[in-house]
Amino acid sequence: MIERAAAAHRAGLDSLTIGDRHGLDRPYYQNAPMLGRLLAEWGDGPAGCLYLVPLWHPVLMAEQIGTLASIHTGPFIVQTGIGGGEDQFAAMGANLRTRASRTELQIEVVRRLLAGETVTEPRLGITGAHISPVPPERVEWWIGASVDAGIDRAARLGDTWYGTPGMSLAQAGERLAVYHEACGRHGRQPTKAVLRHDVYVGESDTEAQESTRPIIEKGYRGIDPRALIIGSTQTVAERLAAYGDLGYTDIIVRQMSVPQDLALASISRLAEVKANLG
Repeated sequence: MIERAAAAHRAGLDSLTIGDRHGLDRPYYQNAPMLGRLLAEWGDGPAGCLYLVPLWHPVLMAEQIGTLASIHTGPFIVQTGIGGGEDQFAAMGANLRTRASRTELQIEVVRRLLAGETVTEPRLGITGAHISPVPPERVEWWIGASVDAGIDRAARLGDTWYGTPGMSLAQAGERLAVYHEACGRHGRQPTKAVLRHDVYVGESDTEAQESTRPIIEKGYRGIDPRALIIGSTQTVAERLAAYGDLGYTDIIVRQMSVPQDLALASISRLAEVKANLG
C-alpha cells in the first residue's frame, strides 16, 4: 500500500483515498492509521477515508477525521457508505436493518462535531460530546450509494454522490440521471459526480487481458467483467472518457488484485491515461 501510494503520487494522480472493512479473517489494514502513514508518501493533494458509517461510533469517527484532516496539508475527503453483510454487522454489534436511518443520524452528528459543536444526541446515547482537533478547513463529503434512496440521501446530505463499482456504462448513465433529478428536487446544484472503478492498465490490450484473466475467472469481487476497465493506456483512456461524456467528473481507480509489480506498473501508466484524457 505504501509503494502504491508513492507510485500514485509520482504518476500525478489527483486524490488518494482508502477503504473500510471490518471483522475479516484475513489482513485488512484499517483506514485511519494506514492513511496517516500513506500521507507521508502523498504530498498535499486531496486525501481521505471511506467510513461505513453504521459500524462506527460517531464520536470516534469524528475524532479520526479531525485528526487526519489536521495532519494532512491538503483538502480532506470523507467518503461514506451504509455497509452490508450480516457477518460484518454482527461482528461490530451493529443492526443491519436500521443502517440507513442510522447513517443519516450519524452523519449529522459527525458534521456537528467537526464544526466544533458540543453535541447531545439521546438516540445515540451521546451526552456533551465534543472533539479536538477539528479540521482546519471544511471537509468534503462524498456519499456512496447505488439505489434510489441512497442517491437521494447523497443529494440531500452530501457534496456529491459517489457511485459504486460494478456499473456498466448504461447503468452509470441511468444512476447519474437519478442523482441529478434528486438534486433538482432538493434545490441542490451538483458540482461533481464521482464513480469508482476497478482498473488495470497494461503494456498492451493483450497483456492486460492475460494478466487479469486468472482473477476474473475466479469471479473477481462479484463484478460483471464488462464493468472492469482493462487494457492499454489508450483503451483505458477511451473507456474512462465515455464516463466523462456522461457527466462524471472524477473516476476513483481501485487497482485490480494483480501481483505487486504489475499493480505498480499499472499505476505508473495512469499518468499517460490522465494525459490522454486532457
